[in-house]
Amino acid sequence: MTLTSFGPANLIKRSPETHPLTWRLRDDGEPVWLDEYQAKNGYAAARKAFADMAQDDIVQTVKDAGLKGRGGAGFPTGVKWGLMPKDESINIRYLLCNADEMEPNTWKDRMLMEQLPHLLIEGMLISARALKTYRGYIFLRGEYTTAAKHLNRAVEEAKAAGLLGKNILGSGFDFELFVHTGAGRYICGEETALINSLEGRRANPRSKPPFPAAVGVWGKPTCVNNVETLCNVPAIIADGVDWYKSLAREGSEDMGTKLMGFSGKVKNPGLWELPFGVTARELFEDYAGGMRDGYTLKAWQPGGAGTGFLLPEHLDAQMYAGGIGKVGTRMGTGLAMAVDNTVNMVSLLRNMEQFFARESCGFCTPCRDGLPWSVKLLMAIENGEGQPGDIETLLGLVGFLGPGKTFCAHAPGAVEPLGSAIKYFRSEFEAGIAPVSAAVPPLARPIVVGA
Repeated sequence: MTLTSFGPANLIKRSPETHPLTWRLRDDGEPVWLDEYQAKNGYAAARKAFADMAQDDIVQTVKDAGLKGRGGAGFPTGVKWGLMPKDESINIRYLLCNADEMEPNTWKDRMLMEQLPHLLIEGMLISARALKTYRGYIFLRGEYTTAAKHLNRAVEEAKAAGLLGKNILGSGFDFELFVHTGAGRYICGEETALINSLEGRRANPRSKPPFPAAVGVWGKPTCVNNVETLCNVPAIIADGVDWYKSLAREGSEDMGTKLMGFSGKVKNPGLWELPFGVTARELFEDYAGGMRDGYTLKAWQPGGAGTGFLLPEHLDAQMYAGGIGKVGTRMGTGLAMAVDNTVNMVSLLRNMEQFFARESCGFCTPCRDGLPWSVKLLMAIENGEGQPGDIETLLGLVGFLGPGKTFCAHAPGAVEPLGSAIKYFRSEFEAGIAPVSAAVPPLARPIVVGA
């Protein structure tokens, strides 16, 4: 699979009318630099926002369009923007782009930054104008070295063209933009941990309230948005609310399009821009091509490692937050993973929980101690050394680490796939429970955080 794999040619005909995020992509996968981007109507939305729209009108337009965060939480973007203070005397505000894409099985933001860096810059420029922020940061996953190179070049191109810096487009508005690479921590995907890391602190989530809109980077009002979220802003400003809403399928409560994908042993793993409301079956069969010969679909996750497992019978669910919610989990990032019939669910969950245990910031007890405990139990079950009651203990941990029980959403996301795996594949866990005479006492087992 390559990042330019957009599915069968007979299904994908990208155009500005239907694919606001991806229609400018080159067929060869090379970046779209400034001259080509402007030739493809790039920065026209920014010019419109600066020349014809009041700042509050930009916020209201994004709110009316129904744009929601594309990082996984799905919070309404216009509402979030509206939380920024109205006091004009507060002249230092920040806009942060969360580009710390470390969710396993998710690579959508990487494609946008590597191939369409100016789309993100234009989205941030319009957003900065709306929010009256004078400085922006793209907090980038450290491993995304190609994205860093392309973004830095695009920033310099925009500066040279008068689209960043002082007195942008003759408006008197100043906006500086910097690319900041992180040090490789999953927890930085949580916005306040990201802020702490940007400030040079340990990447622990902060207590809320106060929220970043009131007290963010260096104590100043701050708005944090995901890459894909910001990349939707130019099309909304350019083409309007009604058009944007019309892109979604009937029945979807989420508006616009979404970058969705499928990985695993499917025939055509890839990434596609599709309307909200498309069914998972259409995504799996028509775009990903179904399973490779010799494999069958055992289970799937709809949007990253932190979402619950679903069965083949759930493929008719619509891909939007409410549609996936109806079958018992979350939309997440919208990049699905197919689990084939050769995979042992206990081994898969042990691997996933090791990752989540390692990436815990250690700030709160349930997450710091509960996730390693789950790894210890899963390793024992995987090795056929589980003891009676271990499955019930794992389910207890799912409850203890659930929503509202920990300082941030890391632990709830970590245990959601565990709970669903036990629900649908309990027999595989039971197979690892040793006879009572061979069971190892709990205190004799080592606590393993993960390699």
